[in-house]
Amino acid sequence: MPPIRATVKGRAWGAFHTTPVSPPAATPSAATRSARVSGRAAALEAALVRANQWLVVALMASMAALVFLNVVTRYLFNHSIIWVEELTQYQMIWVAYLGAGLALRESRHVAVDSLQDLLPAPWRRHLRTLLAVAMAVFLAVLAVLGFQIVAFTWGQETPVMNIPTGVPYLAVPVGAAAFLLHLVLFWRRFVQREFEAIEDPAGRAEQEADALPGAAA
Repeated sequence: MPPIRATVKGRAWGAFHTTPVSPPAATPSAATRSARVSGRAAALEAALVRANQWLVVALMASMAALVFLNVVTRYLFNHSIIWVEELTQYQMIWVAYLGAGLALRESRHVAVDSLQDLLPAPWRRHLRTLLAVAMAVFLAVLAVLGFQIVAFTWGQETPVMNIPTGVPYLAVPVGAAAFLLHLVLFWRRFVQREFEAIEDPAGRAEQEADALPGAAA
């Protein structure tokens, strides 16, 4: 008896049709996820540093412009802008507190490190970790107490500009909070003393001049 072959929609039952199956999407490994998180944290830190730098630059540039304008009007037109002195004093306070975190990254703060230089490397790291913890606690307390002072003095007014006295006092808690954020993001490098390089425009210009063709001659 010959074999029976049933057909379905024009195909022989015995014919097989295989559909290619795509492999499952590979899930990112723990190392990949960690690299992505580290990259995002680095980008956030870079944005914070850049914004902090531009804010300090803007404050200092406006201070210089206002002082120069006041000198010109005083000696050429015998007229002094009375609010310039008060405003620039407040700007100087803000510059000092907002620039403290940036100064930490470049090891610009006054420090006596002769003792830790005498210690072995492991003990030196433990000591710097203890210093970082003490700084973090101090900055957190300063931020909390600073906001309390701001709330207490907000109802008062400055002598010349008649703005709330809490505005200049606000530099203390905001600067302490920014300093604390810089310290947290810079924690590992602070402990290992991996400070950011201080850019020297004069030194860089000298290096570029030495690199020019014929400079060695």
